[in-house]
This record gives sequence, structure tokens and C-alpha cells, in this order.
Amino acid sequence: MAADSMEIDDSLYSRQRYVLGDSAMHQMAQSSVFLSGMGGLGIEIAKNIVLAGVKAVTLHDTKQCETVDLGSNFFIRKEDAVCPRVAELNPYVHVDTSSSALDDNTDLSFLGKYQFIGCDAYGICVRVFCDFGDEFEVSDPTGEEPKEIFIHSITQDNPGVVTCMDNQPHGIQTGQSVVFREVHGMVELNGTARPVSGDTSQLQSYAHGGFFVMVKTPKTFRFVSCQQKNMSISKSTLFVYVTLHLSTWVFQETMEKQLCDPQVMTPDFSKPEAPLQIHAAMCALDVFQEQHSRLPNTGCLQDAEVLLKLTEEVNETLRNKAPVNTELVRCLSRTARGTLPPLAAAVGGLASQEVLKAITGKFAPLQQWFYLDAIEVVRPLQSVSAEEFLPRGDRYDGLRACIGESMCLELHKLRVFMVGCGAIGCEMLKNFALLGVGLANSSGEVFITDPDLIEKSNLNRQFLFRPHHIQVDAHLHKVCPATESIYNDVFYSRLNLVVTALDNVEARRYVDSRCLSNQKPLLDSGTMGTKGHTEIIVPNLTESYNSHGPPEEEIPFCTLKSFPSVIEHTIQWARDKFENLFVHKPSMYNSFWQTHSSADAVLQKMQVGESLEGAFQVVKLLSKRPSQWDQCVVNARLKFEKYFKRKLPQTSSVPLRHFTFIVSTARLFAGIYNIPYSEADISEEAVTRILSGVKIPEYMPSMKCIETDESRRSLIP
Repeated sequence: MAADSMEIDDSLYSRQRYVLGDSAMHQMAQSSVFLSGMGGLGIEIAKNIVLAGVKAVTLHDTKQCETVDLGSNFFIRKEDAVCPRVAELNPYVHVDTSSSALDDNTDLSFLGKYQFIGCDAYGICVRVFCDFGDEFEVSDPTGEEPKEIFIHSITQDNPGVVTCMDNQPHGIQTGQSVVFREVHGMVELNGTARPVSGDTSQLQSYAHGGFFVMVKTPKTFRFVSCQQKNMSISKSTLFVYVTLHLSTWVFQETMEKQLCDPQVMTPDFSKPEAPLQIHAAMCALDVFQEQHSRLPNTGCLQDAEVLLKLTEEVNETLRNKAPVNTELVRCLSRTARGTLPPLAAAVGGLASQEVLKAITGKFAPLQQWFYLDAIEVVRPLQSVSAEEFLPRGDRYDGLRACIGESMCLELHKLRVFMVGCGAIGCEMLKNFALLGVGLANSSGEVFITDPDLIEKSNLNRQFLFRPHHIQVDAHLHKVCPATESIYNDVFYSRLNLVVTALDNVEARRYVDSRCLSNQKPLLDSGTMGTKGHTEIIVPNLTESYNSHGPPEEEIPFCTLKSFPSVIEHTIQWARDKFENLFVHKPSMYNSFWQTHSSADAVLQKMQVGESLEGAFQVVKLLSKRPSQWDQCVVNARLKFEKYFKRKLPQTSSVPLRHFTFIVSTARLFAGIYNIPYSEADISEEAVTRILSGVKIPEYMPSMKCIETDESRRSLIP
């Protein structure tokens, strides 16, 4: 996105634009981010915000890269720097570097007005802190599309009572407002925003119809600031500290209040006390670093006891206390010099979301501390010898400090089948590489399959690909029943794990069935807009994906055709019509001619009375097949007449949205039947000329008799 012209490159940002909207995209194109700390967590944030499309990013770090950094920073190479590899992710983002020291004497006036996010990752524990100022207004706290709720009735009363169709829950709360539309009778309600509680006693009587939509109202969030009181806040610049202990956070006038009485989020409700326990332990770790100018040594019991004592002291200063978790503190001491790449990736993604919230003012921000631990990963390893966790001078030292040498070797030997290599798939593969999963010299292997082609819109979220990968044919086989000769039981028997990053339920169900029959664990994940899920499926231990039950029941045909009452019914009706016209019928036609060699052979079989499946539909399609563009337009106009005008007499004219339907349908017909057309052919003038000559057949009501009485239905011959 070019910041000067403010034009949004829809071919690159289409998916993100759909979620955030144009206003948020424009704000991002005018915003700069100063990112300090380029370890495993910092590089995750850098990747994400550059892909998102901010105006500029400054990457700051004073440290020299070491061999151990290769295990957490996926952009480090021995032959070059990180900056060029980050910059090539997005040509619209200016990426710069800085190595100046940051301390109490640092002049940060070059940042101008800014907001602050602090992040840390030490072994099994991570934290994120957000400070967006005393008052931060969010235009859209949820990001959800407002629902259209159809109305059954409205009373004339004070307050008036609105009953929703089919007792549909509305989710509206006191203090919110709604807009009524298309209400008949009580027309005074239409078009203006009204509070959810109001007087309707003086209005006209409600007749029928109508719906209401919730009005989104901005919400102000207040943060306890760690910044200087004279520093004003805006969305022009974001200041992000990564992996710097609290003593180095520059502005501390009110930081003490935040440390003693933190406002924490609870990410895991099975461990409600964990956030405060981690807060005390990580604050103690900051004190340890300040006193000793280092992190606790890996496996050093003396350092662990010192950290435990400091944690107890810090915990006494907290207003809201939780019991000190001794196990957590000792694990933190042992792993503090290490890194778990998947944990850094997850928290880097979360911190990047907070960056976008701070810039755009969309979605409710984190208030104010986020803590997470992965103690479950290392808990089984506490009895392992301390030598297992000591550094060996290679790229896996950070991981080894957390999980030990034996576990690292097990990861190297894994044989993993990765199904799907889109946005999630790229992230999975990056984590596999950092963990050393599937090393060839350890007889490990990672199998990857994804038959889709790379498109430009993929580059916004799939960081492994570049523009030169667009439209490259991967020559990979889709995982489905047709390829079971390739992905057979012998193939699955060699695997340790299957990972799916698919975009449809049908494919997930198939892969799950193959894993179940071959007793292989499955890791499934997916996203939809701002939502996501992940699920671990282990044979004989957890439910399988298919055991969740069948997909939602289809809407009955009679409801779709004759009694639609909610917007979902009309959407499904339109989808059914579209698939029948442009998917099922063409597919059936092609399948028929793949089975029968020629028209002469078909005629000969029909003359001798042989029944041919699909022959009637094929003949019908051939009889109505258009041969030129004008006929495509005529067919589209007749479809409009059939679908809408006869059911809805009020659509006698052809306004813009109806004209768009006719042109789009005509173009689809032309595509199916390989009929060429030009830009001039689809102009309003050219299409209107064709439509003026279309003769609409006179409407004749159907003589069908519909009997709803079950007792009489049996008497009908």
C-alpha cells in the first residue's frame, strides 16, 4: 500500500482488507513502529507487522548475533543481516535499523508521539504489557459484523417490546442502540438510531416486516501508563520493547503501581492463579538480572534458590497475591537462558495483534498484562540429568536449555506429514525448522503436500513465498480417496505425526479418518477472519475430528423455497441456485461425455431403448445452449424473471443491483460455454440494448396442488 497515494493494493491485501476495513488499512499506511530487540520474539513481531503493511519499521538491537540465535531467529544467516530479509516481505514498508544504546539518558524525541508495548520471553515463560495512554478510543471493539435481526412483532407500550423472529437471540445489551429498517405500520422507527429501551405507545400500530441492526459505538479504554506524564499519545508511532527486563523500560513514573497491582488477563482458566504467579516470578527474574547482570545459569540449583527467595519477596509487595509456585520458579530459573520457538511464535503473533490494535483503534486491546507458561512441556523432564540441558555450542542450545538433549534428538528423528502449506502451514514449517524436526542425518523427514498455486494475495500472510513463486506449478498430489495409491497405509505406517492446515471440513474429515485407521496422532488447526482453532487428536486418548458429529443439518428445501424467515435462508437459497446452474449441471454434462465417446453412440443407444443416466439433462442443456454473447444476456434476463420478478412483483424495474445480476450471470454462462465477449459487450449501453429486445413469456401460475393434511394425503391417487 503506497502511503503517498493511499491506494490499497487489493491484489496483496484483499484478505486483510476484508477483516480490518479501508480506514484501518489507511491508518496502518501512515504509522511507524520502533521495534527494539531482535531475538526469536522480536523477529516474529517484525515479520507480522511488515506483512500487515505499516508505513515504516525500525529494527533496533545492540547485540551481535551468535550461533545460538540461529535456533530462534529464522531470518539470521551467517552471510548477511536480518534487515534485507525482513524488508523483502513487503515492498510497501520501509525497513531501517538502529544499534544505538537505550537507557535512562536516551533521547527518544525522534519517536514523536507514540504508544508502548513491552514483551519478554524467558524459557517457558512469556509476558506482554500494553500502554496505549490514559484514554484510548476503540472504534470497533469486537470487529464482528452487526447482525440483522428480523422482527416478529412490536407492542405499543412504554417501553415497547420487540419480539424477534423464531425467538432468535439478539445479544444486545442495555445502553446500546439499534437502527430499524423496513418496518411496516410503525414507520416512525425506520432509519434512525434508537436506544434499546424506548416508548412506542404514541407511534402507529405495527403491521408486519422489518428488522433491526445494532449500532456500533466507540469505547474508551484507560491504561495505567508507564510513560512520562508530559508525553502525549497518538497512533502515529508505536514503541515496542522485546526481551528487555523491566529495569530497562525507560519511563517508570507509574510503573511501580502496575507492578504491585497488575491488571492481568487469564488465558488458561484451568490455571486461574498462573498469571499472578508468573508475574511475581518474572519480576523477580528482573531483579536477579539487575543484581547479577546475568540470567540464572542453566541447571544451577543455587541460582534457582536465589530466584525463589526473590519471588517470595516480590509476591509480598503485590496487592492481589497468589501462592508462589515453587515448581514454576525453578523451571523458569533452569530455562531462562533458553527459547521455545513455538511459544515465541504464539506470543509474537499476539503482540503483533496489539500493534495493529494500537495503530488502527480497532478491536479491544489487551489490558494490560498477558502472561503464559509452558510448564507442561518441561514438567516430565525435571528428573533428567542437568548435563542434558547444558550448551554445546550449536544452534539448538536455546532449545536444549528447555527440553534437554534427548528430547532434541527425538525431534530430529520425527517423520511428519504436513497437509496444506498456506498461512498456517508456513508458520508450522518455520517452527519445525527451528525445532530441528525431521533432520535427514537423523533419519527424520517432513513430507509436504499442497496442490494450490501461489497467488499475490497469499504473500500478505505466507512469509515463505515471494513474488517469483506466483503461479508456480507444485506438481503435488491432493490428499483424497483418489490418491490412496500414493498416500497408502504403508506411507502412513512410516509417520510419527500428521499436521493439517486445511481450509475445508471435508478434507479434514478425510485426513482424520486415515489417521484413525492407521493410529497416528493428528494436529489440526485453522482460521477464519479474526478467529482460529487448534486441536490435538491422539488415538485412544482423545476424540477424533469426525467424532464431533456431522456438519450442521441442511435447511429443509421447503423452507428455502416457500418459507424463508432469516437471512441465512436467503443466502443458502442463492448458493443452491448458483451451484446448480454453474457447478452441478456443467459437471454432470462433462461427466456424461467422458463416459460416452460420441453423440452418434448416444443416439444409437437411445434408439434401441437403452436407459442412459443423465441423458435427459444433457439434451436439455444442449437445447438451451447459447452460441453468442447476446444469448447469454437473454438467458440471464430470463433467469432474473424466474427467480425474482414472478415471486416479487415490486421488482418491475431493473435498477443497478438487478443489472449487475444480469451481467454477472451472462458472464458466467459465457465462461461455461466458451463464448468470447469484450469490455464493450458488458457496458451498460450494450447490455441495455439487448435487454430491450427480450420477450418475456407470459406468466402462467402452476396448477400443482400442495396437500399438507397427512390424513388426506393418503387418499390422493
